[in-house]
Amino acid sequence: MRILFLTDNYPPETNAPAVRTWEHSREWAAAGHDVTVVTGFPNFPTGKVYDGYRNRMRQVEHLDGVRVVRVWTYVAPNKGTVRRALDYLSFFTSAVPAALAEQRPDVVVGTSPQLFTALAACVVAVLKRVPFVFELRDLWPESIRAVGAAGEGPMLRVLGRLAQRLYERADCIVSVTESFRTILAKRGIDSGKIVVVRNAVDLAGFQPGPRDNAFRRSLSLGDDMFLATYVGTLGMAHGLEHVLEAAEMLRGDDVRFLFVGEGARQEELVDLAERKRLDNVRFLPRQSREGVPAVLTASDAVVVHLRDDPLFEHVIPSKIFEAMAVGRPIIHAVRGESASIVSEARCGITVKPEFPLEMVSAIRRLKGDPGLARRLGANGRSAAEEEFCRTAAARRMRGALGRVAKGEARGPRAAGATSRRARPSSPGSPEAAPQERPAEASRDIP
Repeated sequence: MRILFLTDNYPPETNAPAVRTWEHSREWAAAGHDVTVVTGFPNFPTGKVYDGYRNRMRQVEHLDGVRVVRVWTYVAPNKGTVRRALDYLSFFTSAVPAALAEQRPDVVVGTSPQLFTALAACVVAVLKRVPFVFELRDLWPESIRAVGAAGEGPMLRVLGRLAQRLYERADCIVSVTESFRTILAKRGIDSGKIVVVRNAVDLAGFQPGPRDNAFRRSLSLGDDMFLATYVGTLGMAHGLEHVLEAAEMLRGDDVRFLFVGEGARQEELVDLAERKRLDNVRFLPRQSREGVPAVLTASDAVVVHLRDDPLFEHVIPSKIFEAMAVGRPIIHAVRGESASIVSEARCGITVKPEFPLEMVSAIRRLKGDPGLARRLGANGRSAAEEEFCRTAAARRMRGALGRVAKGEARGPRAAGATSRRARPSSPGSPEAAPQERPAEASRDIP
């Protein structure tokens, strides 16, 4: 099968869309399929092209058996509505002709969260007269409304209509969550053409390791110090100022907070920590993909936090699977389907988002009960091995693409949806916080 995949992000970028596409495409290539990825030059989230690359009209390279065609885009930091809009539109105008110049594929895939990437894939599929698959990672326009990137108005309505048209036009929609399927069905989209392939983790690259590793020693952390780590984008969706509030409350404890990453709110968060004189907080720049496991294994707990917005009840942050794979307990501050995963796997403590008191309580409990922390971490690794393996996820998505390429547009109800049954837990159990209501939808955020 010849697969043409359009994505705005690809390694060496390390955000969730880049990693998912890379890990899937290399698996497909290893299975003997011809895979071409059309993408931009790596610059996320700083808006600076990575060392070793130059923002030119076109460049072709081969990575892990995948043909990667990089095209010029308007490079901008991941902040500011106008500049980001120019970035999105420039990828559309560059990616379409570049993709049309490639050999005719059997299927064209476009991935969100960047809506114009999916639009570009749709245009290419129409012109090449092949099936179009929409990999759905974010709901538009809800996602940009939720982070405050755009207010209500004509533009938001236009984006909403465009998204609906793409959902209708797609021969298949590959959703990262079961919940999106429910939402789209309510919007009149044929649920039979929606296949759920949740995010997962590369088990070979993310394995449990010693806590006292070189990375921890580089931070001069002793054995008695508890390290709570956030790894990912420091963006508008994440509400990390509330994690800093928890750090302020724990100033007198043997607890350190580590933020690893970059993003639109990075400077604001650093300034806030300095104003509060939080000497128990440290910021580090993004790490290479190969370096992230060492960061996680050096930690005593992994923090996952998103703003307390109704849309984010429909979110599954991909970082939870990495924490599972390295066997570290999760302090999970996201409502909805994501909390259900953590609860069912018994791999962390769920707390209310934007409620630092609960986060403080969770950290103190894990610090005071190393046995509990070990059990939660071991449960996470077991869940990753059983249900969230990237190789299996890539195989499920490949099956969906193959069916579409053969004209079998309707897929199974859900490929890759979790099969684990919820385990009963007593009220207040740290391993399974009660769910306020069933998750109706979720989206995937790094």
